[in-house]
Amino acid sequence: MDRISGDLGGGVRSSDGTDGPAIGLPDEHDELVTQSAQRLAVPPELLALNELDVLYDEPRETLWTFMAPTGRPSFTPSMLGDFDNWQRLIADNFKPGQVPLKYLVLGSRAPGVFCFGGDLALFEALIRSGNRDALAMYGYRCVEILHRNINALDLPILTIGLVQGQALGGGFEALMSFDHIIAERGSTFGLPEVMFGLFPGMGAHAILSRKLGGAMADRLILSNETFTAEQMFELGIVHQLAEPGAGVAAVQDYIARSVRRHSGLVGARRASRRANEITLGELCDIVDHWADAALQLREQDLKLMHRLAAAQSRLPRAASVA
Repeated sequence: MDRISGDLGGGVRSSDGTDGPAIGLPDEHDELVTQSAQRLAVPPELLALNELDVLYDEPRETLWTFMAPTGRPSFTPSMLGDFDNWQRLIADNFKPGQVPLKYLVLGSRAPGVFCFGGDLALFEALIRSGNRDALAMYGYRCVEILHRNINALDLPILTIGLVQGQALGGGFEALMSFDHIIAERGSTFGLPEVMFGLFPGMGAHAILSRKLGGAMADRLILSNETFTAEQMFELGIVHQLAEPGAGVAAVQDYIARSVRRHSGLVGARRASRRANEITLGELCDIVDHWADAALQLREQDLKLMHRLAAAQSRLPRAASVA
């Protein structure tokens, strides 16, 4: 698959600690000074997150980020901690007048997987111990991150989700919070929570009902179907399709085509959010319903949840070996 590498030009490299490619000398001295200042202003902490691989592409004013999970490609507490810090550092350092930023891209380095969503092993443990408060706190944390992304961190940027594999459960929910979704053909999407007696509790109902209407939202949420990238494109959830291995190039092409209309696209997204507002309170209320429902799961549901978590752990390892 096409993975982002050091060929972006002028990029500040990420968590492996190496520098990006050398910056070509500009024609004017003051431009060189400006670019150097921008490089220095990118916080080192942002480039050293444990499970998020981050690169700042200066020429395109784009921040590329790839989830690089140490275990299951799911939203574990450690991954959520990185996302909290990621959002904070972006909001604090990429404001107008500081490091310029027009596009924020999120993809994944897990082979064949965007994200499997919630931490099923954690859910099982908390449900077995009857810890409703911890379940709710996990959900609140997820929807707080989701809500900030829905609102583009209150910055004049466009957010882009890049899918090169499976986007399931909470991974699919998180993806829907982006302004523009590009998916490689062969990628799959689904909300499998109903399989083990639950429902997606971190944004699917709020987002899908506004995008598709209640009936189609119910179909996606309750059917336990797996949908192709092409089907998601026809529904309008995916905005652009790319050939397998060409996802990064498709993102770069979208950015290149959007340069002149960037401010209009940002304004249109803000107007859309205003017309279809999703409040954090609404999302947290749904989390409360989800936490209550989780404690009602039966033993057979928990066993299935356990098997799914084990399968999620095996799949990326098998892909890496292959």
